[in-house]
Amino acid sequence: MNTQRWMGARFFSFFLTWGIFLPYWSGWMIHTKGISVSEASLIMSFGLIARGLSTLFAFPYLSGKLSSKRLLRIAGIGSLIAIICYLPANSFPSLLLVTVLLHLFYPTLMPALDSAASVLVKSKQLKHYGRSRQWGSIGFVSVGMIITIFTGAFGDEVILWALLLGIIGFVILSSMRAPDVLSIKPVADQAEKRNIFQLFRIRHFGLVLIIVLLLQSAHATYYNYGYIYLQEIDAPTYLIGLIINIAVLAEILFFFIADKRFGGYSVGTLLTIAAVGSTIRWIIVFAFPSVVIFCIAQTLHALSFAMAHYAFMKYLIANIPHAQIAKAQGIYSALALSWGTALFTIFGGFLYEIEPRYAFIGMVVCTVPSLLLSLVYRKLEHSKEVYNHS
Repeated sequence: MNTQRWMGARFFSFFLTWGIFLPYWSGWMIHTKGISVSEASLIMSFGLIARGLSTLFAFPYLSGKLSSKRLLRIAGIGSLIAIICYLPANSFPSLLLVTVLLHLFYPTLMPALDSAASVLVKSKQLKHYGRSRQWGSIGFVSVGMIITIFTGAFGDEVILWALLLGIIGFVILSSMRAPDVLSIKPVADQAEKRNIFQLFRIRHFGLVLIIVLLLQSAHATYYNYGYIYLQEIDAPTYLIGLIINIAVLAEILFFFIADKRFGGYSVGTLLTIAAVGSTIRWIIVFAFPSVVIFCIAQTLHALSFAMAHYAFMKYLIANIPHAQIAKAQGIYSALALSWGTALFTIFGGFLYEIEPRYAFIGMVVCTVPSLLLSLVYRKLEHSKEVYNHS
């Protein structure tokens, strides 16, 4: 079995659905279910809280009980059931309930896929993480290019049906053959005995986690309000998908060259560059409210998101024992991709209702501290290198 191709196909199929859910779901609820921006931000924030609980506790626990293949299949089926439940949901309470249910299953697929990739890399069955992960970005951008053509023609109602079809495809794919190492049920050994907090005893894990938490949380406004902000600044409807996916095209390019061009960079250097890029991105979106400038700022997603994620994966593969990978991924997903984003989604929604541009400049409260901490970590890395060579 070609594990590089297998991993790339799974990333592609998941991010094909993520490319529908992440940019458009808040807008879909606002436009088709008739709720307000503040209600949508509250619903998505509660969903992110549920996502954090699921990835911090349920995902690591189940990773110690189930094979990666089975875990992916169960999470996929749970996601499918939750999306079907959106069909009759038309009130704020029902949408909130279904969104929480969806977030217990659906976002778990992301750390599950990254954990599977980490295991394959550590077992020498996957040579390039970046090359497999780039197929996820390709899936994300592919659907984004298409979805707004259909929303322009038929309205935002098609967003739900597109997501439903995508999840059905993922469930079918997850039922097919997987690499042997991912089909083996974990043995109850060190993974069960080790407390999740022991990860923080690993050198600099806590510091790196705080940095990526801040960097990923800074995307809260973009993820939840980027779609409606582009409508606010009069972007043509049929071009919104293309504009959103400029970011993903930049991400694809980064992951394509990451192993070759950035494999030799230290984690601290990568995080510093990511923090600088993220800060510049949100400043220029705030300062220049135009479609052209927004498009230019989208290219910085290669730094603000992709490089930050790559840096954490590089740290994880180099420093985290095999038995602790799932726990580390769970913490990262819960704190950096869920709870931090939930908090700043509420913060961004508050600013957005005052003035849409304020929601973007507000994200520098994440990026500036992350830059300072990245410089500290980079210095610690350098001190360690000097010590090791002395």
